[in-house]
Amino acid sequence: MDLRTRPYRSVLYIPGSKERALEKARTLPVDAIIFDLEDAVTPSEKAAARDTLARALAEDYGKRTRIVRINALDTEWGAEDARAVAAMDCDAVLLPKVEGPEHLDALAALCDKPLWAMMETPAAMLNAAAIAAHPRLQGLVMGTNDLAKDLNTRFRADRLPMMTGLGLCLLAAKAHGAVIVDGVYNAFKDDEGLKAECAQGRDMGMDGKTLIHPAQVDIANAAFAPSEAEIDLAQRQIDAFRAAEAEGQGVAVVDGKIVENLHVDTARKTLAKAEAIAALAE
Repeated sequence: MDLRTRPYRSVLYIPGSKERALEKARTLPVDAIIFDLEDAVTPSEKAAARDTLARALAEDYGKRTRIVRINALDTEWGAEDARAVAAMDCDAVLLPKVEGPEHLDALAALCDKPLWAMMETPAAMLNAAAIAAHPRLQGLVMGTNDLAKDLNTRFRADRLPMMTGLGLCLLAAKAHGAVIVDGVYNAFKDDEGLKAECAQGRDMGMDGKTLIHPAQVDIANAAFAPSEAEIDLAQRQIDAFRAAEAEGQGVAVVDGKIVENLHVDTARKTLAKAEAIAALAE
């Protein structure tokens, strides 16, 4: 399955230096894991974490997408991280603080894995289209905590101060066929708040949400999966449109609403996503 078409409902950060966490991640029902060599690893552990993570990735993580976040290339660890990841059994490498396609060019010269970019600065928001257009780029990860810091925003449950940045990155990802996953929800014991933020991200068009705690996984998986009602409606739209076409008609009507080609295309994508999610559980 192409990295762009896999489900990304739940994308869990795991410290690359913690053997117990790395082992537990193999049992969690997540769609993807970000193995973190950056924020979750102290400077004194950076070098050893590469070896710890390489050993862990040599073991089976099932159908979960394995993404390694390295340190920024302008740090003393970044370049060596990139070279190490090139030899790891993973699916992609994630670069923090990407602010333009030249940052991805530099990473591509060091590592031949598919590239993902952390979008977490005002410059990244303004250059989102150029970043998403990079030929090696497959996914964008919203870094909303860092973005909030740089913008000096206040926390709001509706994330109004984030909407411009989220929207620019979402447009860029969709224009260039890249995956885009929403930022983390920090209050990991606040299930209702997480549900609301997941619903907001899904309504916007995000493919999933990054998570900081296993307790958040089930909520994200449910929020970003097609509901039974959506699957039922999608199938009925497809069936009705086929019947209309057989009668020489260009549109159908389902539940009192017009169904055209564009609705059928969306319906087919809904069913394809449901099938891909089911395949992960096999």
